[in-house]
Amino acid sequence: MEKTLDDAHQGRLTKDGIRIHEAGDFAGMHKAGHLAAEILDRIADHIVPGQTTGELDRLITDMVEAAGATSATIGYKGYKHASCISVNHVVCHGIPGEKTLKDGDILNIDVTVIVDGWFGDTSRMYVAGKLSRKAERLIQVTHDALFKGIEAVKPGNTFGDIGHAIQTHVERHRMSVVRDFCGHGLGRVFHAPPNVLHYGRPGTGPVLEEGMFFTIEPMVNLGRPETKVLPDDWTAVTRDKSLSAQFEHSIGVTADGFDIFTLSPAGRFHPTY
Repeated sequence: MEKTLDDAHQGRLTKDGIRIHEAGDFAGMHKAGHLAAEILDRIADHIVPGQTTGELDRLITDMVEAAGATSATIGYKGYKHASCISVNHVVCHGIPGEKTLKDGDILNIDVTVIVDGWFGDTSRMYVAGKLSRKAERLIQVTHDALFKGIEAVKPGNTFGDIGHAIQTHVERHRMSVVRDFCGHGLGRVFHAPPNVLHYGRPGTGPVLEEGMFFTIEPMVNLGRPETKVLPDDWTAVTRDKSLSAQFEHSIGVTADGFDIFTLSPAGRFHPTY
């Protein structure tokens, strides 16, 4: 069950069903994105060996409630948590629980909040304890791939340009882009057109226009790109059990480029910066 407000007044739809938002809507997205990013800043100090993913989610839930916001994921299609926490070879949608973090574990935490009807959606990588060299390389390539994709965002470019920029960077480093999951439109709804693929050919797909809002959230594997979903119907893992990483920002297309709604207020988006 998606939590939405009436969005009938929110601009027009393109022929691909992508909503074009109005100039004033950027402020609402910034407010929601800022809170989501601030929560991910604040949780960083709690990520240590011996911590459980369930406790991390409890802390995040408390932060969302204390801010007077709403978690977009609690109740979404039966999901019961305010975050997804994906550890090591979990690609995405990891369910918080009794799992205890070990020294060297890497994890992605994904949080979406609703503030005044607007959805702020972001995720980033963390490490518990000492980061291994191979995990460090994976995290760096994934982080940089996200920003390669973001740099391709401007009116007149296409969604294929975004995917191509990400795929080219990742494969240059002999890693693989996950094909089974993608970014998405958002705004006053959690998920909307378009599907934002993290691979593709230049010049293909819908053309970017000022006022489009969407996420870019590449998932990158050290091994092969194939994934499988576990019997819980949420947790996606790498089929070859290789490490996986993901970073996500929510973006708005401006007249001459892009606006990132989910920048880290504390400058902690990258786990080692």
